[in-house]
Amino acid sequence: MKRPELLVPANNLEVFKEAVYYGADAIYIGGEVFGLRAKAKNFTREEMAEAVAFAHEHGVKVHVTVNILAHDEDLKDAREYLSELKEIRPDALIIADPGMYGLAKEICPEIDRHISTQANNTNSLTYRFWYEQGAKRVVSARELSLKEIKEIRANIPDDLEIESFIHGAMCISYSGRCLLSNYFTGRDANHGECTHPCRWKYAVVEEQRPGEYLPVYENERGTYIFNSKDLCMIEHIPELIDAGIDSFKIEGRMKTALYVATVARTYRRAIDDYMNDPSVYEANMDWYREEIAKCTYRQFTTGFYFGKPSEEAQVYGSNTYINEYTYLGIVYETMEHIPVASKAGDYVRISQRNKFCRGDVIEIMKPDGRNIETVVEEIYDETGDRQDSAPHPKQTLYLKLSQPAEVYDILRCRTTV
Repeated sequence: MKRPELLVPANNLEVFKEAVYYGADAIYIGGEVFGLRAKAKNFTREEMAEAVAFAHEHGVKVHVTVNILAHDEDLKDAREYLSELKEIRPDALIIADPGMYGLAKEICPEIDRHISTQANNTNSLTYRFWYEQGAKRVVSARELSLKEIKEIRANIPDDLEIESFIHGAMCISYSGRCLLSNYFTGRDANHGECTHPCRWKYAVVEEQRPGEYLPVYENERGTYIFNSKDLCMIEHIPELIDAGIDSFKIEGRMKTALYVATVARTYRRAIDDYMNDPSVYEANMDWYREEIAKCTYRQFTTGFYFGKPSEEAQVYGSNTYINEYTYLGIVYETMEHIPVASKAGDYVRISQRNKFCRGDVIEIMKPDGRNIETVVEEIYDETGDRQDSAPHPKQTLYLKLSQPAEVYDILRCRTTV
């Protein structure tokens, strides 16, 4: 069996480096223009160059999104941007628009071109068309079943790769092409500015009764008629491989380092376990389920992979997030004393993300799959003052933990209700 690529998202350098250490084979990112996540922080030219160099040092590939549906006014800047990417030399560009594809082929032909899911890739003739244009890979439409992907695989050239989303948020719209955001807010989802109105709560107003809002009930699922559950295929690695998918893609370029690391680590272990010994994969299924639930998610679904969702496995449901663990920070440095105070001992430096207190029992999440329970014994701020709690996000802190932690470990704690 061919080992599939694990393709993970990142929206900044911090998340990018965590993705590398937590098991990604490749990482997809966006620049400050021409990607479909304009509200993500994204990468400056300098950051992108640093990311590509860091990834290549660790044997990891980088794919850059250039997947807006462009207007003529975009094309001049697109030429300049593609010329910059030619110098940075990522491994692939993810493109939806044929015009943008033509520019990429002209300006930086040495960089692989992948066809975005936004191009609505639903049949083998479409795949063959892009292959004849020189594309290396096509991202399947989310609406395809595994049976359909397997049929496509049988009818396209062996060296044309298939990439498919296997985890993360799904859109109400067809392959991500949505007009709701533009209609309600004037912000174009197909230009990278989606405001996610599919997550809003809707009601019905009868023409003769203005101001009387009637809840929309289809059945017990409630009122979120556009709101999709999250895709999760952790229990179906064998079926994904059997369908001939070359790259397993995780959705989430707006997500935190904790989310990306948790999902990457879980799928990394599941893929490796199955490839090494399918019986080990089956034996570890409870661990995969438990770990994948430790990042923020909406209820899980298998989407369209096993056919159109049935009444029992309906895609649409509440937009309520399930959040079992809270992200506290990443270990940036270990030290034997705090630089600004005469305190000796084993300390770690972090940039705090959520509140915790001295005496709390937290968890050290390691890239190798271990989760180590530890106690926060001491907290010092960057001036060397001792603190009983850490309430300020992004504050630099020095911690003494009861168990050793290493650089790039993630600190998290179970969410209290």
